[in-house]
Amino acid sequence: MRNDPSHSDRVYSVALQNSAAASSPIAASWRRCLDVHQLAPDEIRKPQVLDNAEFHQARERMEHLVVAGADEFDRLFQTVGRSGCCLILSDRNGVVLDRRGAAGDDADFRSLGLWQQTVWSEASVGTNGIGTALADERTVVIHRDQHFLSSNIALSCATAPIRDHLGRVAAALDISTCRHDVTDMTLTILSQAVRDVAGRIEANLFRMAFPTARIVMVPATGFSTAALLAVDADDLILGATRAARLALKIDDAVIAQGMPAADALREERSDGGSDLAEAERAALRRVLSRTNGNVSQAAQVLGISRATLHRKMKRLSVH
Repeated sequence: MRNDPSHSDRVYSVALQNSAAASSPIAASWRRCLDVHQLAPDEIRKPQVLDNAEFHQARERMEHLVVAGADEFDRLFQTVGRSGCCLILSDRNGVVLDRRGAAGDDADFRSLGLWQQTVWSEASVGTNGIGTALADERTVVIHRDQHFLSSNIALSCATAPIRDHLGRVAAALDISTCRHDVTDMTLTILSQAVRDVAGRIEANLFRMAFPTARIVMVPATGFSTAALLAVDADDLILGATRAARLALKIDDAVIAQGMPAADALREERSDGGSDLAEAERAALRRVLSRTNGNVSQAAQVLGISRATLHRKMKRLSVH
């Protein structure tokens, strides 16, 4: 079956030409669909549907993601669900793990295949919000005839990738609508909303991955998600979000070596003291804080005499 020849002609024309327009992200995706995935824009094609066993395996693998994002997912749906939008949470392969939609809109979305167990990768259905966000590893807006398949041009999508605690793309969060009156401004707002929620889910995943660590927020600008470090009791970095990795220029190898957070953050001591002195000073201050400044109790906790504690406090300028 064939559908909308004008759209198909435009896809071929833009994707196959050598021009600035052909180098745009949408045209690059169209070219992948033609060359890599061997798709045709005018074919009537539904997304692949996993069987029950395959879907349950995919869902079990990502259960921690579904849990980490459940509250944020529900809150986002409460905001946009009544405006004819469908929410989708997919894994990194484009498998729809979870969705939210108003009952009155379900028939439209189900007919398009925006339902659990379907696969919305570019290989399955061409250029679309979920598949293209996963392929490009960035937030995308795919508005109506920017979809590759003519059968999907009734859809408008805003999608953001979700990264795991190692900074790898693990999933995608998507808002889709079939409304004909959706505007560029509306999609911009939806795109920002989905990006913000994806960032909060990433932060939840990161904290879940390092439940006993101290979480440090890295001062960083220009990133849409939180720049976080997981730090152990010795101030060594255990993990970092992608934004933190980019801001501090660190990677898995640096983290594996046990880099101190103070070094990564370029924190300098004003008194030029040694690391050992700093550690001793910090230990004394913690104990004194826990004993409300009672020197005798602090000395007893530390297992030293009161006079010895006073000497240490004087030497380390602890008041």
